[in-house]
Amino acid sequence: MLLAFYKPYGVLSQFTPEHGLPSLSRFGLPKKVYPCGRLDKDSEGLLLLTDDGALAHRLTDPRFGHRRVYWAQVEGVPDQRALLALASGPILSDGPTRACNVTAIPEPNLPPRRPPIRFRAGIPTSWLELTLTEGRNRQVRRMTAAVGHPTLRLARWACGDVTLEGLAPGRWRRVEPVAVG
Repeated sequence: MLLAFYKPYGVLSQFTPEHGLPSLSRFGLPKKVYPCGRLDKDSEGLLLLTDDGALAHRLTDPRFGHRRVYWAQVEGVPDQRALLALASGPILSDGPTRACNVTAIPEPNLPPRRPPIRFRAGIPTSWLELTLTEGRNRQVRRMTAAVGHPTLRLARWACGDVTLEGLAPGRWRRVEPVAVG
């Protein structure tokens, strides 16, 4: 079984609550499914869950080059130099990242975030779409910060061909494993 779940902002990617933070246990997910990877509590979006260990391994091991699409609202407006630095794979504290696809996009149609991001009148924000094939801890946030544009809001839109399309925060649906492989 494979599930697509829209993990809301502020929710842990685990079933056990910690430090008073909500977890996956409050969303009526079937028993014996586990997250394929993680989204930190400050991120939202598509989280895949499965009861199939081999599938989970295939979806999370960087050797398989599994495609993940993120929408990042960043501080400022990245110029071509910053976009090229992101696409080339900036060097982070744990080494260079793989090259990725990066595009400036208009504001995506995401539900309002609660609480909203911080607003500073003198600093504009913009949106980027990043397509990665590795999944390091807080990778998108570290990449955008490395090129001078910290991430303010981050949503994973897709894993393989599975997207958030039609899902509201806290909702889930079954999907076919072939769509993510």
